[in-house]
Amino acid sequence: MNDVLITPCISFQCRLLAVKMTLLGLILVSSALLAGLCTAGPQVLRVTTIKEEPYAMSKGSELEGFCIDLLSAVSKKLDFKYDIKLVKDGRYGTTDDSGNWNGMIGEVVRGEADIAVAPLTLTAKRETAVDMTKPFMQTGLSFILRKDLASDDSQFLSLLNLFSTEMWMGVLVAYLLTSICIFLVSRISPCEWEQPEKENNFFTLSHSFWYTVGAMTLQGAGPHPKALSGRVITSIWWLFSLVLLACYFANLSLWLHSDNQQQSIKSFEDLANQNLIEYGTIKDSSSFNFFKNSNNPTYHRIYEHIKKAQSYSLNAEEGFRKAQKGNYAFIGESVSLDLAVARYCNLTRAPEIIGMRGYSIAAPLGSTLVKNLSVAILGLSESGELDYFRSKWWASSCVAKNGKSAPLKPTSLNGIFLLLALGLGLGVFLALMELAAKSRKIANTQQKSCCSVMSAELSQRFRGGEAMTPESSEKSKA
Repeated sequence: MNDVLITPCISFQCRLLAVKMTLLGLILVSSALLAGLCTAGPQVLRVTTIKEEPYAMSKGSELEGFCIDLLSAVSKKLDFKYDIKLVKDGRYGTTDDSGNWNGMIGEVVRGEADIAVAPLTLTAKRETAVDMTKPFMQTGLSFILRKDLASDDSQFLSLLNLFSTEMWMGVLVAYLLTSICIFLVSRISPCEWEQPEKENNFFTLSHSFWYTVGAMTLQGAGPHPKALSGRVITSIWWLFSLVLLACYFANLSLWLHSDNQQQSIKSFEDLANQNLIEYGTIKDSSSFNFFKNSNNPTYHRIYEHIKKAQSYSLNAEEGFRKAQKGNYAFIGESVSLDLAVARYCNLTRAPEIIGMRGYSIAAPLGSTLVKNLSVAILGLSESGELDYFRSKWWASSCVAKNGKSAPLKPTSLNGIFLLLALGLGLGVFLALMELAAKSRKIANTQQKSCCSVMSAELSQRFRGGEAMTPESSEKSKA
Protein backbone atom coordinates (compact mmCIF):
# COMPACT_ATOMS: atom_id res chain seq x y z
CA MET A 1 0.00 0.00 0.00
CA ASN A 2 2.87 2.38 0.87
CA ASP A 3 4.65 1.52 -2.39
CA VAL A 4 1.57 2.52 -4.32
CA LEU A 5 1.53 5.97 -2.62
CA ILE A 6 5.26 6.64 -3.04
CA THR A 7 5.37 5.98 -6.79
CA PRO A 8 3.04 8.92 -7.80
CA CYS A 9 4.99 11.30 -5.57
CA ILE A 10 8.25 10.43 -7.22
CA SER A 11 6.72 10.87 -10.66
CA PHE A 12 5.36 14.34 -9.72
CA GLN A 13 8.75 15.47 -8.40
CA CYS A 14 10.40 14.37 -11.64
CA ARG A 15 7.95 16.37 -13.73
CA LEU A 16 8.43 19.43 -11.53
CA LEU A 17 12.17 19.13 -11.83
CA ALA A 18 11.87 18.85 -15.61
CA VAL A 19 9.79 22.04 -15.76
CA LYS A 20 12.37 23.89 -13.68
CA MET A 21 15.17 22.72 -15.93
CA THR A 22 13.25 23.85 -19.02
CA LEU A 23 12.65 27.33 -17.58
CA LEU A 24 16.31 27.59 -16.59
CA GLY A 25 17.33 26.67 -20.11
CA LEU A 26 15.05 29.32 -21.63
CA ILE A 27 16.48 31.94 -19.29
CA LEU A 28 20.03 31.00 -20.25
CA VAL A 29 19.22 31.09 -23.98
CA SER A 30 17.51 34.49 -23.67
CA SER A 31 20.45 35.87 -21.72
CA ALA A 32 22.84 34.65 -24.37
CA LEU A 33 20.78 36.27 -27.13
CA LEU A 34 20.59 39.56 -25.26
CA ALA A 35 24.31 39.49 -24.60
CA GLY A 36 24.93 38.87 -28.27
CA LEU A 37 22.72 41.80 -29.28
CA CYS A 38 24.38 44.12 -26.79
CA THR A 39 27.86 43.27 -28.07
CA ALA A 40 26.83 43.42 -31.75
CA GLY A 41 27.15 47.27 -31.92
CA PRO A 42 25.13 49.71 -34.06
CA GLN A 43 23.17 48.34 -37.00
CA VAL A 44 24.83 48.59 -40.43
CA LEU A 45 22.39 49.72 -43.12
CA ARG A 46 22.85 49.17 -46.84
CA VAL A 47 22.19 52.53 -48.54
CA THR A 48 21.66 53.13 -52.24
CA THR A 49 21.94 56.52 -53.90
CA ILE A 50 22.44 58.07 -57.33
CA LYS A 51 25.18 60.34 -58.56
CA GLU A 52 23.64 63.77 -59.17
CA GLU A 53 24.98 67.18 -58.37
CA PRO A 54 24.84 68.43 -55.62
CA TYR A 55 23.14 65.53 -53.83
CA ALA A 56 25.88 62.93 -54.32
CA MET A 57 29.14 63.61 -56.17
CA SER A 58 32.43 61.77 -56.41
CA LYS A 59 35.33 63.05 -54.33
CA GLY A 60 38.17 60.63 -54.93
CA SER A 61 36.98 57.24 -53.78
CA GLU A 62 34.24 58.73 -51.59
CA LEU A 63 31.01 60.63 -52.10
CA GLU A 64 30.01 64.13 -51.00
CA GLY A 65 26.94 66.30 -51.35
CA PHE A 66 23.65 67.28 -49.76
CA CYS A 67 22.33 63.72 -49.36
CA ILE A 68 25.67 62.53 -47.98
CA ASP A 69 25.59 65.25 -45.32
CA LEU A 70 21.93 64.40 -44.61
CA LEU A 71 22.73 60.69 -44.21
CA SER A 72 25.65 61.45 -41.90
CA ALA A 73 23.52 63.73 -39.70
CA VAL A 74 20.65 61.21 -39.52
CA SER A 75 23.01 58.31 -38.67
CA LYS A 76 24.41 60.28 -35.73
CA LYS A 77 20.93 60.98 -34.42
CA LEU A 78 19.75 57.35 -34.73
CA ASP A 79 23.12 55.72 -33.94
CA PHE A 80 23.59 53.45 -36.95
CA LYS A 81 26.38 52.76 -39.39
CA TYR A 82 25.88 52.55 -43.12
CA ASP A 83 27.45 51.22 -46.28
CA ILE A 84 26.56 53.46 -49.22
CA LYS A 85 26.70 52.42 -52.88
CA LEU A 86 25.55 53.92 -56.17
CA VAL A 87 22.49 52.41 -57.83
CA LYS A 88 23.50 49.90 -60.49
CA ASP A 89 21.28 51.05 -63.38
CA GLY A 90 21.58 54.80 -62.65
CA ARG A 91 17.81 55.29 -62.32
CA TYR A 92 15.55 56.69 -59.65
CA GLY A 93 12.78 54.14 -59.90
CA THR A 94 9.93 53.45 -62.31
CA THR A 95 7.98 50.35 -63.36
CA ASP A 96 8.62 48.56 -66.64
CA ASP A 97 6.01 46.95 -68.90
CA SER A 98 5.80 43.90 -66.65
CA GLY A 99 5.25 46.02 -63.53
CA ASN A 100 8.70 45.46 -62.00
CA TRP A 101 10.51 48.36 -60.39
CA ASN A 102 13.94 49.48 -61.51
CA GLY A 103 16.43 51.98 -60.07
CA MET A 104 16.78 52.72 -56.37
CA ILE A 105 13.14 51.88 -55.67
CA GLY A 106 13.69 48.45 -57.28
CA GLU A 107 16.75 47.76 -55.12
CA VAL A 108 14.77 48.59 -51.96
CA VAL A 109 11.82 46.45 -53.08
CA ARG A 110 14.08 43.45 -53.87
CA GLY A 111 15.89 43.77 -50.54
CA GLU A 112 19.21 44.73 -52.11
CA ALA A 113 19.25 47.93 -50.04
CA ASP A 114 17.75 48.89 -46.71
CA ILE A 115 17.13 52.55 -47.59
CA ALA A 116 17.49 54.87 -50.59
CA VAL A 117 18.82 58.35 -49.79
CA ALA A 118 18.54 60.58 -52.86
CA PRO A 119 16.30 63.29 -54.36
CA LEU A 120 13.45 60.79 -54.62
CA THR A 121 10.13 62.48 -55.30
CA LEU A 122 7.36 61.37 -52.97
CA THR A 123 4.58 60.04 -55.24
CA ALA A 124 1.48 57.93 -54.69
CA LYS A 125 2.79 55.18 -57.01
CA ARG A 126 6.06 54.85 -55.15
CA GLU A 127 4.23 54.77 -51.82
CA THR A 128 2.52 51.55 -52.97
CA ALA A 129 5.89 49.84 -53.37
CA VAL A 130 7.95 51.34 -50.52
CA ASP A 131 7.49 53.42 -47.40
CA MET A 132 8.79 56.98 -47.61
CA THR A 133 9.72 59.39 -44.83
CA LYS A 134 8.67 62.98 -44.23
CA PRO A 135 10.16 65.16 -47.01
CA PHE A 136 13.59 66.60 -46.31
CA MET A 137 13.22 69.14 -49.12
CA GLN A 138 10.26 70.83 -50.82
CA THR A 139 10.30 71.40 -54.55
CA GLY A 140 8.02 71.80 -57.56
CA LEU A 141 8.09 72.05 -61.32
CA SER A 142 9.45 75.01 -63.22
CA PHE A 143 11.58 75.61 -66.31
CA ILE A 144 14.81 77.32 -67.29
CA LEU A 145 15.92 78.94 -70.52
CA ARG A 146 18.68 81.19 -71.75
CA LYS A 147 18.49 84.82 -70.68
CA ASP A 148 18.96 86.24 -74.16
CA LEU A 149 15.90 84.34 -75.41
CA ALA A 150 13.62 86.48 -73.27
CA SER A 151 12.94 90.16 -72.93
CA ASP A 152 10.76 92.20 -70.66
CA ASP A 153 8.98 95.38 -71.65
CA SER A 154 6.49 95.42 -68.78
CA GLN A 155 8.49 97.23 -66.13
CA PHE A 156 7.35 100.81 -66.55
CA LEU A 157 8.98 101.97 -63.33
CA SER A 158 12.41 100.44 -63.93
CA LEU A 159 14.05 103.88 -63.92
CA LEU A 160 12.82 104.46 -60.37
CA ASN A 161 14.23 101.12 -59.26
CA LEU A 162 17.79 102.34 -59.82
CA PHE A 163 17.54 104.01 -56.40
CA SER A 164 16.10 102.26 -53.37
CA THR A 165 13.06 103.66 -51.58
CA GLU A 166 15.29 104.85 -48.73
CA MET A 167 17.51 106.65 -51.23
CA TRP A 168 14.59 108.49 -52.83
CA MET A 169 13.32 109.50 -49.39
CA GLY A 170 16.78 110.78 -48.49
CA VAL A 171 16.96 112.88 -51.68
CA LEU A 172 13.51 114.32 -50.98
CA VAL A 173 14.44 115.29 -47.42
CA ALA A 174 17.70 116.83 -48.65
CA TYR A 175 15.82 118.84 -51.29
CA LEU A 176 13.30 120.20 -48.78
CA LEU A 177 15.92 121.12 -46.18
CA THR A 178 18.15 122.83 -48.75
CA SER A 179 15.28 124.88 -50.16
CA ILE A 180 14.21 126.00 -46.70
CA CYS A 181 17.80 126.87 -45.75
CA ILE A 182 18.22 128.99 -48.90
CA PHE A 183 15.00 130.82 -48.02
CA LEU A 184 16.14 131.41 -44.42
CA VAL A 185 19.60 132.61 -45.44
CA SER A 186 18.16 135.02 -48.02
CA ARG A 187 15.92 136.47 -45.31
CA ILE A 188 18.56 136.67 -42.59
CA SER A 189 21.66 137.85 -44.47
CA PRO A 190 21.89 141.67 -44.87
CA CYS A 191 24.05 141.10 -47.96
CA GLU A 192 21.03 139.55 -49.62
CA TRP A 193 18.44 141.98 -48.25
CA GLU A 194 19.88 145.26 -46.98
CA GLN A 195 16.65 147.22 -46.36
CA PRO A 196 13.65 144.93 -45.73
CA GLU A 197 11.25 147.85 -45.39
CA LYS A 198 12.07 149.21 -48.87
CA GLU A 199 13.42 146.31 -50.97
CA ASN A 200 11.78 143.23 -52.38
CA ASN A 201 13.38 139.86 -51.59
CA PHE A 202 13.63 137.75 -54.71
CA PHE A 203 14.25 134.53 -52.73
CA THR A 204 10.72 133.76 -51.67
CA LEU A 205 9.91 130.24 -50.51
CA SER A 206 8.56 129.23 -53.91
CA HIS A 207 11.62 130.65 -55.70
CA SER A 208 13.91 128.76 -53.30
CA PHE A 209 12.21 125.48 -54.16
CA TRP A 210 12.43 126.28 -57.87
CA TYR A 211 16.09 127.31 -57.64
CA THR A 212 16.97 124.00 -55.92
CA VAL A 213 15.21 121.99 -58.63
CA GLY A 214 17.04 123.98 -61.33
CA ALA A 215 20.38 123.24 -59.70
CA MET A 216 19.59 119.52 -59.52
CA THR A 217 18.80 119.45 -63.25
CA LEU A 218 22.02 121.41 -63.99
CA GLN A 219 19.99 124.28 -65.47
CA GLY A 220 20.01 126.89 -62.72
CA ALA A 221 17.30 129.46 -62.02
CA GLY A 222 18.17 133.13 -61.41
CA PRO A 223 18.65 135.28 -59.55
CA HIS A 224 21.60 133.69 -57.77
CA PRO A 225 22.56 134.35 -54.16
CA LYS A 226 24.84 137.32 -53.52
CA ALA A 227 25.72 136.65 -49.89
CA LEU A 228 28.57 134.37 -48.87
CA SER A 229 26.21 132.26 -46.77
CA GLY A 230 23.84 131.70 -49.69
CA ARG A 231 26.69 130.85 -52.05
CA VAL A 232 28.07 128.28 -49.61
CA ILE A 233 24.71 126.49 -49.46
CA THR A 234 24.12 126.60 -53.21
CA SER A 235 27.68 125.43 -53.95
CA ILE A 236 27.29 122.44 -51.65
CA TRP A 237 23.90 121.68 -53.23
CA TRP A 238 25.39 121.83 -56.73
CA LEU A 239 28.13 119.40 -55.65
CA PHE A 240 25.53 117.11 -54.05
CA SER A 241 23.44 117.19 -57.25
CA LEU A 242 26.44 116.38 -59.46
CA VAL A 243 27.42 113.36 -57.36
CA LEU A 244 23.82 112.15 -57.18
CA LEU A 245 23.30 112.46 -60.94
CA ALA A 246 26.63 110.76 -61.64
CA CYS A 247 25.63 107.78 -59.47
CA TYR A 248 22.19 107.61 -61.07
CA PHE A 249 23.50 107.64 -64.64
CA ALA A 250 26.21 105.13 -63.78
CA ASN A 251 23.54 102.78 -62.42
CA LEU A 252 21.39 103.48 -65.48
CA SER A 253 24.24 102.62 -67.84
CA LEU A 254 24.94 99.38 -66.00
CA TRP A 255 21.26 98.48 -66.07
CA LEU A 256 20.97 99.16 -69.83
CA HIS A 257 24.03 97.08 -70.69
CA SER A 258 23.35 94.19 -68.33
CA ASP A 259 21.50 91.05 -69.34
CA ASN A 260 17.83 91.45 -68.65
CA GLN A 261 16.93 88.76 -66.16
CA GLN A 262 13.20 89.28 -66.32
CA GLN A 263 11.24 87.03 -68.60
CA SER A 264 8.45 87.65 -71.01
CA ILE A 265 7.69 83.93 -70.63
CA LYS A 266 6.85 83.72 -66.95
CA SER A 267 4.48 80.77 -66.72
CA PHE A 268 3.72 77.38 -68.22
CA GLU A 269 0.73 78.92 -69.96
CA ASP A 270 3.06 81.39 -71.71
CA LEU A 271 5.30 78.48 -72.66
CA ALA A 272 2.42 76.43 -74.07
CA ASN A 273 1.00 79.38 -76.06
CA GLN A 274 4.15 80.01 -78.09
CA ASN A 275 5.96 77.98 -80.73
CA LEU A 276 9.29 79.79 -80.97
CA ILE A 277 10.98 78.11 -78.02
CA GLU A 278 11.15 74.32 -77.85
CA TYR A 279 10.64 72.70 -74.45
CA GLY A 280 10.89 69.29 -72.87
CA THR A 281 11.77 67.26 -69.79
CA ILE A 282 13.30 63.92 -68.78
CA LYS A 283 11.43 61.01 -70.32
CA ASP A 284 9.42 58.84 -67.88
CA SER A 285 10.38 61.08 -64.97
CA SER A 286 7.93 62.25 -62.29
CA SER A 287 7.91 65.64 -64.04
CA PHE A 288 6.88 64.01 -67.30
CA ASN A 289 4.21 61.91 -65.57
CA PHE A 290 2.82 65.03 -63.87
CA PHE A 291 1.94 66.55 -67.25
CA LYS A 292 0.82 63.18 -68.60
CA ASN A 293 -1.67 62.54 -65.79
CA SER A 294 -2.82 66.15 -65.30
CA ASN A 295 -6.40 67.17 -66.07
CA ASN A 296 -5.36 70.79 -66.55
CA PRO A 297 -5.76 71.58 -70.28
CA THR A 298 -2.59 73.70 -70.38
CA TYR A 299 -0.46 71.04 -68.70
CA HIS A 300 -1.89 68.28 -70.86
CA ARG A 301 -1.16 70.37 -73.95
CA ILE A 302 2.46 70.60 -72.82
CA TYR A 303 2.56 66.79 -72.51
CA GLU A 304 1.12 66.34 -76.00
CA HIS A 305 3.66 68.75 -77.45
CA ILE A 306 6.62 67.03 -75.76
CA LYS A 307 5.38 63.61 -76.89
CA LYS A 308 4.80 64.77 -80.46
CA ALA A 309 8.07 66.68 -80.79
CA GLN A 310 10.04 64.01 -78.89
CA SER A 311 11.82 66.85 -77.08
CA TYR A 312 13.02 64.66 -74.24
CA SER A 313 16.26 64.80 -72.30
CA LEU A 314 17.98 61.67 -71.02
CA ASN A 315 18.97 63.37 -67.76
CA ALA A 316 19.15 66.78 -66.12
CA GLU A 317 22.64 67.55 -67.39
CA GLU A 318 21.52 67.03 -70.98
CA GLY A 319 18.57 69.34 -70.35
CA PHE A 320 20.91 72.01 -68.96
CA ARG A 321 23.18 71.71 -72.01
CA LYS A 322 20.25 72.06 -74.41
CA ALA A 323 19.01 75.14 -72.57
CA GLN A 324 22.49 76.72 -72.75
CA LYS A 325 23.13 75.95 -76.38
CA GLY A 326 19.94 76.92 -78.11
CA ASN A 327 16.29 77.71 -78.32
CA TYR A 328 15.17 75.30 -75.59
CA ALA A 329 13.38 75.47 -72.23
CA PHE A 330 14.08 72.58 -69.86
CA ILE A 331 11.31 71.57 -67.43
CA GLY A 332 12.36 69.99 -64.15
CA GLU A 333 12.43 70.16 -60.38
CA SER A 334 12.81 73.73 -59.17
CA VAL A 335 15.65 72.93 -56.74
CA SER A 336 17.67 71.31 -59.52
CA LEU A 337 16.96 74.25 -61.79
CA ASP A 338 18.08 76.67 -59.08
CA LEU A 339 21.37 74.80 -58.97
CA ALA A 340 21.73 75.10 -62.74
CA VAL A 341 21.10 78.86 -62.56
CA ALA A 342 23.73 79.11 -59.81
CA ARG A 343 26.26 77.21 -61.95
CA TYR A 344 25.47 78.48 -65.45
CA CYS A 345 25.18 82.25 -65.43
CA ASN A 346 23.49 82.53 -68.83
CA LEU A 347 20.41 80.63 -67.62
CA THR A 348 17.42 81.93 -65.71
CA ARG A 349 14.46 80.18 -64.06
CA ALA A 350 10.81 81.08 -64.55
CA PRO A 351 9.14 82.47 -61.41
CA GLU A 352 6.18 80.07 -61.57
CA ILE A 353 6.39 76.80 -59.62
CA ILE A 354 3.64 74.18 -59.95
CA GLY A 355 3.00 70.69 -58.60
CA MET A 356 4.61 71.15 -55.21
CA ARG A 357 6.10 67.91 -53.91
CA GLY A 358 8.88 66.72 -51.59
CA TYR A 359 12.04 64.61 -51.63
CA SER A 360 12.02 61.68 -49.18
CA ILE A 361 14.05 58.67 -48.05
CA ALA A 362 12.65 55.30 -49.19
CA ALA A 363 12.58 52.10 -47.09
CA PRO A 364 10.88 48.68 -47.52
CA LEU A 365 7.17 48.40 -46.79
CA GLY A 366 6.50 47.96 -43.09
CA SER A 367 10.01 49.00 -42.09
CA THR A 368 10.37 50.36 -38.57
CA LEU A 369 13.07 52.72 -39.82
CA VAL A 370 10.63 55.10 -41.50
CA LYS A 371 9.23 56.53 -38.27
CA ASN A 372 12.65 57.13 -36.74
CA LEU A 373 14.03 58.60 -39.95
CA SER A 374 11.07 60.98 -40.21
CA VAL A 375 11.58 62.18 -36.64
CA ALA A 376 15.28 62.72 -37.32
CA ILE A 377 14.53 64.71 -40.49
CA LEU A 378 12.05 66.93 -38.63
CA GLY A 379 14.66 67.52 -35.94
CA LEU A 380 17.25 68.57 -38.52
CA SER A 381 14.71 70.92 -40.09
CA GLU A 382 13.80 72.53 -36.78
CA SER A 383 17.46 73.02 -35.82
CA GLY A 384 18.26 74.71 -39.16
CA GLU A 385 20.75 72.07 -40.32
CA LEU A 386 18.81 71.33 -43.50
CA ASP A 387 18.87 75.04 -44.38
CA TYR A 388 22.61 75.06 -43.78
CA PHE A 389 23.10 72.07 -46.10
CA ARG A 390 20.99 73.83 -48.74
CA SER A 391 23.01 77.08 -48.58
CA LYS A 392 26.26 75.07 -48.60
CA TRP A 393 25.59 73.09 -51.76
CA TRP A 394 23.51 75.67 -53.67
CA ALA A 395 26.03 78.51 -53.36
CA SER A 396 25.99 80.60 -56.55
CA SER A 397 29.12 81.16 -58.60
CA CYS A 398 27.44 83.93 -60.60
CA VAL A 399 27.38 86.64 -57.94
CA ALA A 400 30.68 88.21 -58.94
CA LYS A 401 29.93 87.90 -62.65
CA ASN A 402 26.41 89.21 -62.49
CA GLY A 403 26.33 92.67 -64.05
CA LYS A 404 22.83 93.65 -63.07
CA SER A 405 22.74 96.90 -61.14
CA ALA A 406 21.36 96.84 -57.61
CA PRO A 407 19.27 99.71 -56.25
CA LEU A 408 21.53 102.35 -54.72
CA LYS A 409 21.04 102.86 -50.98
CA PRO A 410 21.79 105.93 -48.81
CA THR A 411 24.60 104.06 -47.05
CA SER A 412 26.54 104.14 -50.31
CA LEU A 413 26.53 107.97 -50.27
CA ASN A 414 26.92 108.68 -46.58
CA GLY A 415 29.73 111.13 -47.27
CA ILE A 416 27.84 113.41 -49.65
CA PHE A 417 24.78 113.54 -47.37
CA LEU A 418 27.04 114.47 -44.45
CA LEU A 419 28.76 117.13 -46.55
CA LEU A 420 25.38 118.62 -47.49
CA ALA A 421 24.29 118.73 -43.84
CA LEU A 422 27.53 120.49 -42.85
CA GLY A 423 27.12 122.94 -45.74
CA LEU A 424 23.56 123.81 -44.72
CA GLY A 425 24.63 124.36 -41.15
CA LEU A 426 27.60 126.48 -42.18
CA GLY A 427 25.44 128.60 -44.50
CA VAL A 428 22.87 129.39 -41.80
CA PHE A 429 25.67 130.14 -39.32
CA LEU A 430 27.36 132.56 -41.74
CA ALA A 431 24.03 134.32 -42.41
CA LEU A 432 23.55 134.83 -38.67
CA MET A 433 27.11 136.14 -38.39
CA GLU A 434 26.46 138.61 -41.23
CA LEU A 435 23.30 139.82 -39.52
CA ALA A 436 25.12 140.01 -36.18
CA ALA A 437 27.83 142.20 -37.73
CA LYS A 438 25.22 144.61 -39.09
CA SER A 439 23.32 144.59 -35.76
CA ARG A 440 26.51 145.40 -33.85
CA LYS A 441 27.16 148.35 -36.16
CA ILE A 442 23.60 149.68 -35.65
CA ALA A 443 23.81 149.07 -31.89
CA ASN A 444 27.04 151.09 -31.63
CA THR A 445 25.45 153.94 -33.56
CA GLN A 446 22.21 154.01 -31.53
CA GLN A 447 23.80 153.13 -28.19
CA LYS A 448 21.59 150.04 -27.84
CA SER A 449 22.28 146.42 -26.99
CA CYS A 450 23.30 144.21 -29.89
CA CYS A 451 20.74 141.54 -28.94
CA SER A 452 17.78 143.92 -29.05
CA VAL A 453 18.82 145.29 -32.43
CA MET A 454 19.38 141.81 -33.83
CA SER A 455 15.99 140.70 -32.52
CA ALA A 456 14.34 143.68 -34.17
CA GLU A 457 16.15 142.96 -37.45
CA LEU A 458 14.98 139.33 -37.44
CA SER A 459 11.45 140.45 -36.66
CA GLN A 460 11.49 142.89 -39.57
CA ARG A 461 12.97 140.39 -42.00
CA PHE A 462 10.30 137.81 -41.25
CA ARG A 463 7.57 140.47 -41.25
CA GLY A 464 6.90 140.19 -37.60
CA GLY A 465 7.90 143.72 -36.65
CA GLU A 466 9.80 146.83 -37.71
CA ALA A 467 13.55 147.11 -37.54
CA MET A 468 15.03 149.95 -35.50
CA THR A 469 16.94 152.08 -38.04
CA PRO A 470 18.32 155.61 -37.47
CA GLU A 471 15.61 157.16 -39.61
CA SER A 472 12.79 155.46 -37.74
CA SER A 473 14.36 156.45 -34.43
CA GLU A 474 14.39 160.14 -35.36
CA LYS A 475 10.75 159.96 -36.47
CA SER A 476 9.70 158.44 -33.16
CA LYS A 477 11.48 161.23 -31.23
CA ALA A 478 9.74 163.89 -33.30
